[in-house]
Amino acid sequence: MPIPPHEFRQTLGRWASGVTIVTVAHGGERRGMTASAFLSVSLEPPLILVSVDNKAHMQSVISEVDRFGVSILSANQRHLSDHFARRAHDVEVPWMDHEGLPLIGGAIAQLVCRKVETLPGGDHTLYVGEVEYSRYTDDDPLLYFRGQYHELG
Repeated sequence: MPIPPHEFRQTLGRWASGVTIVTVAHGGERRGMTASAFLSVSLEPPLILVSVDNKAHMQSVISEVDRFGVSILSANQRHLSDHFARRAHDVEVPWMDHEGLPLIGGAIAQLVCRKVETLPGGDHTLYVGEVEYSRYTDDDPLLYFRGQYHELG
C-alpha cells in the first residue's frame, strides 16, 4: 500500500533542488511555470526531463508544442519563481528569446529543448527533451528545500 500524498510530499521536501521556469511559445504568447521536478537524463544524446502536473494550465500548452525552454533561476530570482507558481503578481519578467523560444533573462542556465518523448507519470506527465542550445553563468542558484527558498552559503 502506498504512503499518503502528504507524507510523500513532506519526505521528498527533504531533497534540496534548484528552481526552474519551463517556458513555451504558444498562440503568439510566452507561457511559463515554476518547476522543481527537473533532471538530466543522458549525456549522449543530451536529454533532460521535466514533470508537469496534469491539472496545471501548462500541461495542455506544453503538450501542443515541439520545443520548450528551461531556465535555472539565480539566487536573486525568487520573485520570478513565485510569479510563475501563481503566488505573486505584477512582476516584470526579463524575457529573452532564442530562435523564437522564450527564456528567462538573468537565469544561471538556459536550455532549449526539442520534445522527444512524453510519458505518463501518475498525476503528472513527464516530458523528455533533447537539448539543442544551452548557456550558463557561474552565479549562485536559487534552491528549494522543505517548502522554502534557500541560497548557497
